[in-house]
Amino acid sequence: MPSTYETFWDHAAFAVVGHSATKPFPALTYGGLKKIGKKVFAIDSSSNVAAGDKAYPDFGSLPEHVDAAVIEVPRDLTESWVRKAADAGIQNVWLHMNSDTAQAVALAKERSIDLRTGTCAVMYVTQGFTYHSIHGWVQKLRGAY
Repeated sequence: MPSTYETFWDHAAFAVVGHSATKPFPALTYGGLKKIGKKVFAIDSSSNVAAGDKAYPDFGSLPEHVDAAVIEVPRDLTESWVRKAADAGIQNVWLHMNSDTAQAVALAKERSIDLRTGTCAVMYVTQGFTYHSIHGWVQKLRGAY
């Protein structure tokens, strides 16, 4: 039976949130989603281009509603982006490993967001033999995939 981490990727439309001014845009997650045929939008309030595509400043600027969001921003911005996702009606959120905070997790629970956190999103969306596929294999062995 697939884990909740695996079923997160069953959604059709995603937003990937980054902040290029302080951390490289999460291009591997964004590109991986595109490669597996998902509709994906880049959100970066610090740039109008991400991974070579148009970047939107926030969820309200997207051309359509998304089912889920992957948030990979500096930790001091995470809670704000969880709040923005909840306000936009996005109920499925992945906080990329090392982006989570206790406040962001508590807010997600308070706002009834189906939250995934504590692990790397990239190992689920990249294909082929890579560092990330090895990471996924190790997580499967540990029962944490």
